[in-house]
Amino acid sequence: MARKQRRFTVFSLSFLDIMSCGFGATVLVFMLIHHSTLQRSDEINQELLIEIETLTEEISQSEVHVSRARSEIEQSGAEIIQLEARARQITEEIAKARDELANQDETTLSQREHVAALMAEVRALEQQHKRLEGAAAEQRLTEADARDFLGKGDRQYLTGLKLGGERVLIVLDASASMLGTTLVNIIRRRNMPLQKKIQAEKWQRSVRTVEWIMRRLPDTVQFQVFVFNENAWPLIEGSAGEWFDATDQKAKSRAVAALRKLEPGKGTSLHAAFSAVRSFDPLPDNVVLITDGLPTVGDAPPKRRTISPRNRIRLYQRSLAVLPIGIPVNTIMFPIEGDPAAAHQFWRLAMVTNGSFMSPSKDWP
Repeated sequence: MARKQRRFTVFSLSFLDIMSCGFGATVLVFMLIHHSTLQRSDEINQELLIEIETLTEEISQSEVHVSRARSEIEQSGAEIIQLEARARQITEEIAKARDELANQDETTLSQREHVAALMAEVRALEQQHKRLEGAAAEQRLTEADARDFLGKGDRQYLTGLKLGGERVLIVLDASASMLGTTLVNIIRRRNMPLQKKIQAEKWQRSVRTVEWIMRRLPDTVQFQVFVFNENAWPLIEGSAGEWFDATDQKAKSRAVAALRKLEPGKGTSLHAAFSAVRSFDPLPDNVVLITDGLPTVGDAPPKRRTISPRNRIRLYQRSLAVLPIGIPVNTIMFPIEGDPAAAHQFWRLAMVTNGSFMSPSKDWP
C-alpha cells in the first residue's frame, strides 16, 4: 500500500511565530528611539529658550545705555551751540574794539585790558568747546559700541581693542627701554635718580595706558596686571595666580599705587612675560601686551651687552613657544628707534592669535 505524501505548508505555525516576534521587536525599538528623540528635543528647546532670554536681557541693557548716551549727546550739543554763540558775540566785540582803537591816536590802558580779557575768554571758550566736542564724539562711539555686541566676551571699544572675555591679563614692559624713544635718551635717563626715571614721558604714557585699560574693563570680567623686564611678577605684591573683579576698586587702587612707584630697568624678556601667561590656572582668555619692541633677553641672562636686530627676532620667535595657544594677544606698542621689525612681528602675532595691534599717537591716551 502506497504511503501518502505529507503536504508542505509555507505559512506554518513556526513561521508565523517568528514573524510575530520580529515585528514586535521592531515596534519596541521604534518606540524606544522615538521616546529618546522627543526627550532630546525638549532639552534642546529648553537650552534655546534660556539663551534667548539671556540675549533679550543683554539687548535691553544695551538699549538703556544707548538712550542714556543719546541724552548726554543732546545735552552736550546744546552746550556747544551756546558756546559757539557766545564765541561769535565775543569775536564781534573784539572786532568792534579793534576798529575803535584804530580810529584813535592813543590807546588807553583800560581798553587794552578789556581786549586782553576778551581774548582770554575766547581762548577759554575754545578749549571748553573742544572738550565738549570730544565728549560728544566719545558718547557717539559709546552708543555705536553699545549697539554692536558679538556674543559672550567679545565687545569692541573705542580703539578696536578687545577688552572682553572672562579674564583679562595686562602685561606691561618695565625694561630700561621704556625710559625713552631714542638710545641716547634711554642711556641718559638710566643714569638719573629714581624720581627722574619715573617721570620719563614714555614711561608715564605706559602708566596712563594701564590706568586707561583698567577704567574701561567691563564689570563682568576679572583682571590681573603683570610687569616684566628680564623677569615677570604681579604688579600687586603677593597676588600671583589670582584674578580680581573689574568692580574691585580697592584692587585697582593698589595696582595704580604700585605702578606709580615702579622703576623701569634691565632688559626685555618676552620669554618671561609669556611664561607668566602660562602660569595662570585658569588661563587668561585675553592678553593686553604693552611694550616698545622685540626682546633683548631670552630665557637666560645675555652674554653680550649688545644684540643685533636678527637675534632680537630669534629671541622673539623662541618666546612664542611658551605662549599658550588660543589666547588673543592685543599689543599696544610705543616704538623705539633701531627696531624696525617689531611692528611687523607684533602685527603677525595679532593676526595669528585673533588679537589686535596698535601703535598710538604721542597724545594718547
